[in-house]
Amino acid sequence: MSADSITPMRVYKINNVKDSLLLRTKSTYIKSNPNDDILQTFVKRLYATVRDSISMGVGIAAPQVGVLKNIIWVQRFDKENFPFEVYLNPKITKYSKKKQTCKEGCLSIPNRTDTLNNRAYAILIEYDTMQGEHKTEMIEDFTSVIFQHEIDHLNGILYLDHLQKEISGAKN
Repeated sequence: MSADSITPMRVYKINNVKDSLLLRTKSTYIKSNPNDDILQTFVKRLYATVRDSISMGVGIAAPQVGVLKNIIWVQRFDKENFPFEVYLNPKITKYSKKKQTCKEGCLSIPNRTDTLNNRAYAILIEYDTMQGEHKTEMIEDFTSVIFQHEIDHLNGILYLDHLQKEISGAKN
């Protein structure tokens, strides 16, 4: 609430020790309430952050700005005009056996991208909307990668952790 709803927030980075520790912490449930002015302002500022020319991402999670709540913004490449949408308390309930290879980067990991081979091609998610509705949806292709990446942030997981699993799996 220290600025208006169109002002971006500082993105936490892993090269800062305090930021890194927070990014490794699990987030908590958020009650959706369309009348909660603080939630409304935070969600708008989180959107302003992901759309800011300094950060410009395809998704962002609340922990990336220092707020340990289950809130993400995801750009929907599977919808017309590729809109950004906000999700509260998103959970992946099923992963496809089919995997996909994709390049990933992260606003919290400066100047780095890597290729991952273990992201599910399709996921089934459950989430709450800002209006308090609970929904279930199947997400596929690159958009599912964005969801997996952002939901990982809510659980204190960075995409680099998946890279480490791939490296150790290849050694066995």
